[in-house]
Amino acid sequence: MKNLFVVLLGVYYFYQITAVQASALERDEVRTFIDAMSKKHGFSTAELDTIFQNVVFSNTVIDAISRPAEVLPWYKYRPLFLESARIRLGVEFWRKNRETLDQAEERFGVPAEILIAILGVETRYGKIKGKYAVINSLSTLAFDYPKRSAFFLAELEQYLLLTREQGFDPLMLKGSYAGAMGIPQFVSSSYRNFAVDFDNDGLIDIWENPVDAIGSVGNYIKQHGWQTGAMIAEPAMVKGDKYKEIVSDELKPVHSVHELNQHDVTTKTQLSPTTLARLLVLENSNSSEYWLGFENFYVITRYNHSALYSMAVFQLAREIKSRYRNNTD
Repeated sequence: MKNLFVVLLGVYYFYQITAVQASALERDEVRTFIDAMSKKHGFSTAELDTIFQNVVFSNTVIDAISRPAEVLPWYKYRPLFLESARIRLGVEFWRKNRETLDQAEERFGVPAEILIAILGVETRYGKIKGKYAVINSLSTLAFDYPKRSAFFLAELEQYLLLTREQGFDPLMLKGSYAGAMGIPQFVSSSYRNFAVDFDNDGLIDIWENPVDAIGSVGNYIKQHGWQTGAMIAEPAMVKGDKYKEIVSDELKPVHSVHELNQHDVTTKTQLSPTTLARLLVLENSNSSEYWLGFENFYVITRYNHSALYSMAVFQLAREIKSRYRNNTD
């Protein structure tokens, strides 16, 4: 009786999965996308039909993207990344890849600790690269997540181009719930535009090769406007409530230091009055802390459009650098 139940349950799930898979090709928006890819990029309709026959739309993906860590207050977000194990592993990663990091810093002008911290926040230095089938994640978000469907439809297009160019099986690659891939968690467009063959072996491998991963992050950050040697962030002090007039969700620095001073925002470091910055108000459990984020802080947010993300990278980088220097002095 137990074996019969198992068989019936297997049949039930087979038909459930088959129905889901078949429904992808029955959706008008999927057929429109397939036709567009065929006309625009020369894909075989039959080839794309085969791919989308195997696509499974995922409620888990929708759930995950609907509750990102970046909505947490700073005092809950910070401990996710500023923890001793991640700092220790960052120091180990630096020691193991010192020569590559030196080369990347020289070529792209981005400090080694920033490159390391980004990889640390993204995948714990390549240890956690994602378990979701990329084709399922991108298809789900492209067709079932209206809030950002345009972005993910474009990424689905880029993904199919990427897999064709690199000879990847589009059904086999795994990544994050948002379709980010490899050690640096590049979305498909970033992979195509910014990933580099940093060890010159003829392959761009951001999946298993830390050399290419390091170089690709360096290239990404440089291409997004990194200013070599410039400040990233600085603690700030406020008086009264006038500072609230210039607090916004805008990530780009738009207020001069002179303007900030006029709103009773100051720093211990003397800054040029014309330097542009953004005032950051980070929520702690019983208080707030204040920072100025400069152009390089904004550049880090191009990797993940969140001030919390950029601050986590910045502070993790500082901790890794301090520990690395103390352990090697």
